[in-house]
Amino acid sequence: MTTLAVIITSYNWPEALAKVLQGLANQSQAPDEIWIADDGSKASTTQLIERFAEQKKMRIGHVWHEDKGFRAAAIRNRAIHHIKSEYIVFIDGDCVPLPDFVANHRALAQPGYCVVGNRVLLSRKATPLWLSEYFEWPKTRREWWIARLTASINRYAPLIRLPKTGLASGWRVSTRQDWQGAKTCNLAFWRKDLLELNGLDESYSGWGLEDSDLMIRALRYGIKRKNGRFATGVIHLWHKENDRSQLAENQRRLDQLLQEESYMAKEGLMQISPYDHQVAIYDFMSKE
Repeated sequence: MTTLAVIITSYNWPEALAKVLQGLANQSQAPDEIWIADDGSKASTTQLIERFAEQKKMRIGHVWHEDKGFRAAAIRNRAIHHIKSEYIVFIDGDCVPLPDFVANHRALAQPGYCVVGNRVLLSRKATPLWLSEYFEWPKTRREWWIARLTASINRYAPLIRLPKTGLASGWRVSTRQDWQGAKTCNLAFWRKDLLELNGLDESYSGWGLEDSDLMIRALRYGIKRKNGRFATGVIHLWHKENDRSQLAENQRRLDQLLQEESYMAKEGLMQISPYDHQVAIYDFMSKE
């Protein structure tokens, strides 16, 4: 069986991270590794990770760097650097995986392909309730359909499950081979392919387009896009928009990349210093 790691990007929202970790604890197939890529959170996030790992008897890796603004590409690279698994699934700390998320991503893993998943948006009104400790999330199709009818979620279709073999399998690999729409809130790559690409490009700072950059380079390298819809949808918690003041500069970088032929990140995995981040492993799996 393919070994699989999940990287969760997080920043100063431990309540949401707790729901994401609970989603991973409830998986029908457990991931081989869980890593929190922490973009400079305060101590409350560290405390949450340690407490959760102890309560659930889990092993969780935590990689952290200093808060110098939005540096998601950089902290994801540092998580990749420490991962041993063959396959890596990226999600965000505000995207809660459903119980079949890991099993379906593992089933869709195919050499030469990355898998692009999607998401269901939770409403602004529903998010505080669904974040509460004692709220029971929907489990059945009927309960999810009620959530859609009451506008708690924006759409139901990503919750539908199609077979991962047969005609549906052919449809998944015949999807459009372009970079638009691929987001690291639900995106999976073989680790060896990420190494060839030099990971994500850390020259993107501030919110936006580092995932587009990765997808452009992946397609240029020869990695094909596989559709993860109707198998790997996540529930995206509502939050205010991130600061987008650097988006224009990031767009300039992306436009420049589109004029080039390179498939390697300008500043990526090969440039990582062991002194620019901290790593901790919270391992309670073997303890009574």
